[in-house]
Amino acid sequence: MTIRIRFSLFILACLTLAACSTTRSLKPGQILYTGAEIRINPDSSVKIADQKSVKETLLDKTRPKPNSAFLGIKYGLMIYNLAGEPKKPTGGIRNWLRKKGQTPVLLSEVKLPYNNAVLTSYLISQGYLQSNVAGDTVIKGKKGKAIYTANTGIRYKINSVTFPKDSGGLTRIVNGHKDKTLLKAGNFYDLDIFKNERERIDNDLKEQGYFYFSPDYLILQVDSTIGKNLVDIRVKVKDIAPDAGLKPYTIKNINIFPNYSLRRDSALRKSAPEIYNDFRIYDPRHTFKPPLFNRLVFFKKDELYNRKDHNQSLNRMVNIGAFQAVKAEFVPIDSFRNDQLDLNIYLTPLKKNSLTFSVTGTSKSNNFVGSEVKLTQTTRNLFRGAEQLDVSASGGFESQFGSGASQGLNSYSFTAEGKLTFPRFITPFKEINSTNAFIPKTVALLSYQLLHRGSLYNINSFKGQYGYKWNENKYKEHAFNPISVNYVTSGLLTSDSAKKDSILNVTPGLINVLEKQFIIGSTYSFTYTNQFEDYRRNTMYLNATLETGGNVWGMFARKNKEGNKAIAGIALNRFVRIEADFRDYFKVTKTVTWANRIDLGYGYAYGNQTTLPFVRQFFAGGTNDIRAWAARSIGPGTYYYKNDPAVVNSNYIDQSGDIKALISSELRFKMVSRLYGAAFVDAGNIWLRKKNPEDKRQGTEFQLKNALNEFAVGTGAGLRVDASIFVIRLDVAFPIRKPYNEEGKRWVLNEVDFGSGAWRKDNLVYNIGIGYPF
Repeated sequence: MTIRIRFSLFILACLTLAACSTTRSLKPGQILYTGAEIRINPDSSVKIADQKSVKETLLDKTRPKPNSAFLGIKYGLMIYNLAGEPKKPTGGIRNWLRKKGQTPVLLSEVKLPYNNAVLTSYLISQGYLQSNVAGDTVIKGKKGKAIYTANTGIRYKINSVTFPKDSGGLTRIVNGHKDKTLLKAGNFYDLDIFKNERERIDNDLKEQGYFYFSPDYLILQVDSTIGKNLVDIRVKVKDIAPDAGLKPYTIKNINIFPNYSLRRDSALRKSAPEIYNDFRIYDPRHTFKPPLFNRLVFFKKDELYNRKDHNQSLNRMVNIGAFQAVKAEFVPIDSFRNDQLDLNIYLTPLKKNSLTFSVTGTSKSNNFVGSEVKLTQTTRNLFRGAEQLDVSASGGFESQFGSGASQGLNSYSFTAEGKLTFPRFITPFKEINSTNAFIPKTVALLSYQLLHRGSLYNINSFKGQYGYKWNENKYKEHAFNPISVNYVTSGLLTSDSAKKDSILNVTPGLINVLEKQFIIGSTYSFTYTNQFEDYRRNTMYLNATLETGGNVWGMFARKNKEGNKAIAGIALNRFVRIEADFRDYFKVTKTVTWANRIDLGYGYAYGNQTTLPFVRQFFAGGTNDIRAWAARSIGPGTYYYKNDPAVVNSNYIDQSGDIKALISSELRFKMVSRLYGAAFVDAGNIWLRKKNPEDKRQGTEFQLKNALNEFAVGTGAGLRVDASIFVIRLDVAFPIRKPYNEEGKRWVLNEVDFGSGAWRKDNLVYNIGIGYPF
């Protein structure tokens, strides 16, 4: 007890010293500014909705900001004060501390009239038309704060909305789309909504050829004199709007310069164009085939200009990966005196060949950490249709870190790959045309990989794949590979039968890897995400994958001597595998995010196999999974390799299964600068759908009624350095529920003892990772 009291007094003394040190360097008469306080209608019975949110917004608009703090301690200011008075000559530790610290923010820097005007303006923009903000300062010792009192009055609502009378083409369009208006009777007055309404009308007009129209040509007249805290709104086109903005334009000539540069601009213009459909193509070198531009440019001759075709054309030309610069120029014919535009498209191609060399750090879900070097040769516009060929060779070395029997296992790999990408659908049937802003791709791939796994085994993998990738819109992406062929040969690197038996006792599924594997099938993947929309408080990510092996292609294969479907004497793996990975990210505050994940997988094998091929099975544990256990050390079911008497001196643990369930929840918060913290809980397991009779492990099969009772649960905390382009992560986790314990003793919270070295050795798992776990 005495030790605890002394420790508490020490902490209190540190906090007191920290509080005093923030004002230590102030000169006489200077007051440290500690921040602002917002009071809303303190002397009124008027209560506004969402008052907490309004206070936060108003507080964020006050200037200046006080010195930043963490847990109430202004570390930046403390560092600055440690330097003491600056001395000459410059240099040394004092000046270094001054640069790294924060200069004191003084109360004298607060401009009350300016802040009063800003806060009042914001409240008026939100419909508090009778609001008023008055600021004052309060000083206590050497510290002071600003207090802003906002008297808002009642928030105004919209009574009615009137659109301009139908007097011509422009007003006819405005009236024709007024049912889509954002201004609804009964809604609150909101200046942001008014701005969005002007942009909505402008977009409708742009779709109908009004190229030179601008939202600034619209005015929303507000009448707040009708009483009862209501306003009437009248939408009107300004009288001073120029004539060019009030008429629609059509496209006359479409001129394309696919080899454009400032240096040869005049030479291109003097050359004779190639006429192809509605395009005049200035490409004397014939760098690109004319049909390419049918897929890039959506405009047609003599049609009205519209913004949709404009945006989709630009997006396609930018995203096709063949041009380093893209520019679309609309030129009025005869200086606005008629209603036609010439469209000039200037395209500057990328270099045909490029060579890239990269060195990367790798961190995998199986706790392997290492590095890889990669050399890639890229050839663009291979067949003059913006095709791209990437040929690469890479090699890497990895070592497995973290707790578990596999700790210290090393491996190296070599990979050679060739990938040819066509910016269109190539099918044996009728050509499929995509009409949205995204470029569909046909991808053909060939690769070879050699994986040397420590002193355990080698894997040689040959892969061929042909498929398609396309975006339905900016949220949804599809990938379909109608044919994917994977041929795998491998072998153990030990001739010691006892060691071999020990490895196979731990991981019976590995026996499949040691035989020749022939997986031929199809895959489909769907991805949905809105994570790029930073304005959302809640974002999500979903990836769903379906893979089949030997199903369709098995119909064309003959049976081998054992009666199994085979190609070239090698039995086909026949299975169906599905997986869905859903993630949700909720911003609790600007610096706190609650992230959640559900990952479910199911595999069904038939024919000559009772389980999925080992290379297609699921696993649990590791830096991106259940972090309280080493990678692939959990399950299946209630099985645990350390409790198996058949496992003797095995340094290789690789548990896998046909069914998987994973649930993770993580609270992420900013600590200081680019340092972030996290607290998390992970739960789940893997199971076999149907156990092989030769598999001697117990408790491995899936039973729905027992699934939750067989969940492993771990918890922990972590630190992350987020440098925007990469994230370095350290997570420390420990189990709180062990599914392999006997029933009634699986929750082990009562055994947690951080003070015990033996407990820490057996339970704490350190995970080093690159990137977030999900």
